[in-house]
Amino acid sequence: MSTEASDAVSLSVGTASLRHDGSGRQAQGMVERVTVVAFAGMQSLDVTGPWEVMAGANRYRAARGEHPAYDLRLAGAEAEVVSESGLVMMATALGEPVRAGTLVVPGGRAAAAEDGHADLVAWLRECRPTRLLSICSGAFLCARAGLLSGRRVATHWSVSRDLGRRFSDLTVDHDALYVHDGPVWTSGGVTAGIDLALAVVAADHGARVAQQIARWLVMFLHRPGQQTQFSGPVWLERAAEKRVAAVQRALEADPTATHRVDDLAAQLAMSPRHFQRLFVRETGLTVGRYLAELRLEAAKRLLVQSDLGLDAVAARAGLGSAESLRRVFGQRLGTTPGAFRARFSTL
Repeated sequence: MSTEASDAVSLSVGTASLRHDGSGRQAQGMVERVTVVAFAGMQSLDVTGPWEVMAGANRYRAARGEHPAYDLRLAGAEAEVVSESGLVMMATALGEPVRAGTLVVPGGRAAAAEDGHADLVAWLRECRPTRLLSICSGAFLCARAGLLSGRRVATHWSVSRDLGRRFSDLTVDHDALYVHDGPVWTSGGVTAGIDLALAVVAADHGARVAQQIARWLVMFLHRPGQQTQFSGPVWLERAAEKRVAAVQRALEADPTATHRVDDLAAQLAMSPRHFQRLFVRETGLTVGRYLAELRLEAAKRLLVQSDLGLDAVAARAGLGSAESLRRVFGQRLGTTPGAFRARFSTL
């Protein structure tokens, strides 16, 4: 994640003033005003996920006799807002454009429409929040309002290419769970908004608070922003074609093996070229990329669930050496194996 100290601005809350650059912790005694936008057709979890994380920070502080961390408000053009899934939420009026505090803009299929929610976009265009959190395809609304110009951003993987095509003034990270660029935070789809909110709480109040909230939410761990949205075998597409599915199971059973395409194809009585085309068609990945994903996930599990040295982790994950392990983590996650272990170890 990138942080730009030059983006620091002053935020007034009540009678106190808080220096806030989107990455530093809040000053003691400060309450952050958080306005969450609601609109017809929004993705409900884009609202409730970050909301529950911030409410969790309030519960954490209340248990210690401290005042709330966040003053949460759900604001919409209508009092009753019907989400994409049919869940109805009660909202207060949008009111004056947000001029301070944190503004949260959720997504949903309606958000990505080229001409949808024009009144909301006009309202957003007048907003000048201290910090902007865009969840999922909410990036389209924010981009239309000019709130993301010149920023590096993330959105849901299914619409990230479209975001880049429609808004050439943005740099879209097509793989990241979330991206932090100065006072602007943007996330991939749905549950990635929870990861983003946890990162915001960690920035404001420390990693210990965010980790406690993650435990309350029964999350295995807080995923770093540069972790891919396709973060584990559960997210790898399971082939409908039985022969390819059998190959997937073989790769997952032993990701350290060589698994040459020629050998895999021969086992299925196919030419290597035909087998590779079939595998890509069924999974969306080449055999090599699929295997690389499995090895990365194996390495991550070993780092957080064991005290093995880096060479041993690399060998057991099929990545060869500690140097290769470091290179993969740097390229894919933007961090080192040691830093990943220090942050997420379960031991």
